[in-house]
Formats: sequence, structure tokens, C-alpha cells
Amino acid sequence: MKINRNRLPQVRLVNRKGQFSLNIVRLGVPRLHFADLYHWLLNLGWPQFFLLIFLSYTVTNSLFALVYLAGGDCITNARPGSFKDAFYFSVQTMATIGYGSMYPRNDYANTVVAVQALFGLWGVAMVTGLAFAKFSRPTARVIFSRVAVIAPFNGVPTLMYRTANQRRNQILEAQQRATLIRDEVTAEGELMRRFYDLQLMRSNSPIFALTWTVMHAIDENSPLYDLTAKDLVEHQTEIVITLTGIDETVSQTIHARHSFVASEVLWDMRFVDIISRTPDGKRVVDYTRFHQVKAVE
Repeated sequence: MKINRNRLPQVRLVNRKGQFSLNIVRLGVPRLHFADLYHWLLNLGWPQFFLLIFLSYTVTNSLFALVYLAGGDCITNARPGSFKDAFYFSVQTMATIGYGSMYPRNDYANTVVAVQALFGLWGVAMVTGLAFAKFSRPTARVIFSRVAVIAPFNGVPTLMYRTANQRRNQILEAQQRATLIRDEVTAEGELMRRFYDLQLMRSNSPIFALTWTVMHAIDENSPLYDLTAKDLVEHQTEIVITLTGIDETVSQTIHARHSFVASEVLWDMRFVDIISRTPDGKRVVDYTRFHQVKAVE
């Protein structure tokens, strides 16, 4: 199974933040569809979300200010032709503040105020709903080791990586799945990206509170059997990890993803021990050594 083609630097399918879309270029589909606007807004980061709300608020009030100016001297106590006064009046109307210093003078202004008040109520409801939906989304604070290692375990070469729950609560019924992804060439000479499930020694944990070293035995049934570090690089190998569980605090399912590319799989190395005990018998987890490895003796 030899692959002869010019090699580009390997780009992981799943990045360090567990995201897929940032590493995939999609052609032939619209970047944003109106039907997916809600989904797109939920996926925005908080800084981008607040910036979008600020810009929408400013632009909307500016447009209404222009509408008021188009009606002439229709706002009492506002300077004729003053965009600044019309803008501030628009802000007071949309926020239903109504200080009383400026108010509609004629039917034209009252009609625009009625429309803007309705628009303001709708906008506040939408922004409040979006903010609550983003704030209440369950998130996982799970860390993965920066590298995976391959070392003997009970006499069998074993792929190992670490995970840990960063929060002080528990993840109930945690489950992990590891998938090997690599390039292969078929008998017809067609290049394919193939997926293989890695059988884990223990794929679930009833209580995930501290650390969890996940292991896969590299035996005759493993897709990693008889492969070398050079083979992993040659076939653009990536190991994708998915973790699911129930957060006991919010009683909702959480998800976490990670991946290891070929250069992040270290051979003949093992993780250093990070769990010890205090004199009174309490367990101590040293997260400062979470990513450290050492050579196999």
C-alpha cells in the first residue's frame, strides 16, 4: 500500500479546539444560508456576538434617525435637521425610555415611533433569547494530552493518551471512541481516506472526575499492527478522539473532541505518573505534569 504523490504538510481534520469546520474548505455551497442564521449566531464567539449586536443596534438607530429626518421638523424640542438629536430620539424610542424632552410632533412621527417600538420589542426578545441559548449551552472542560504514546503494557505494544476533567464536578457515564484515519490506495489505484475504529481496553467510565489514561492494544486485530512511525507519516495518519458524557451539574450531555496527527504519536515513551497520596491518604493529581512523558526503560 504505497502512496506516491507530492506531500503537503499534514492538516488535522480535528483541530486543538475540537473543531472540524475550520480545517475544511467547502466549495459549491453558500457560506451562510438564511435558514441557518440561528445556528450561525449560536456558533459565534462571545466577542463577535457582542460586536454584531452593537453594530446592529447602531445601524438600526441610524436608519430610523434618517427616517425621522425625512419627515422634516417632526420631533418636538429637536433641532431641525440634526441627525444627532434624531439618533438620540431613536435610541429612546427603541429602548422605551421616553425622557419626555423630545416627543413626536405629528402623525408621521407617531407612525414611525409605533413601528420602531414594535421593532425594538422584537429585537430585544431575539437578542435575549440568543444570549440565553448561548449562555446555557452545556460545554465540556476536558483536556487531552498534547501527545499520544506507544509503549509496552503487559508485554503488548499499546497506544495510550490521557484525558482529564478540569471541572470539580463529575461527568457521568463518560464514553470515549478512537478512530484511525489514514490515506490508502485501492487495487484500482484510487486514493481514499479510510476510517478504522480502535478497540479500547476501557471505553467507558461511570464516574469521570480525575484523569483517565485510555489504551488501545496493538495486536493482530489492530489497524496499527506492524506499522512504524514512518508509515504513519506516509499515510497522513490521524487519530480522532470523541468523548461524551452527562454533566452532573446541568444534567445535560456534553461532547469533547481531539485528534493526534502522526508527529504527535511518540514511540517507546510513556506518561509520567501524576497521582500521589498525602500523608492522610488523600489523592493528589499534579496537572503540571499532565503532558510530560519519559522514555521506556
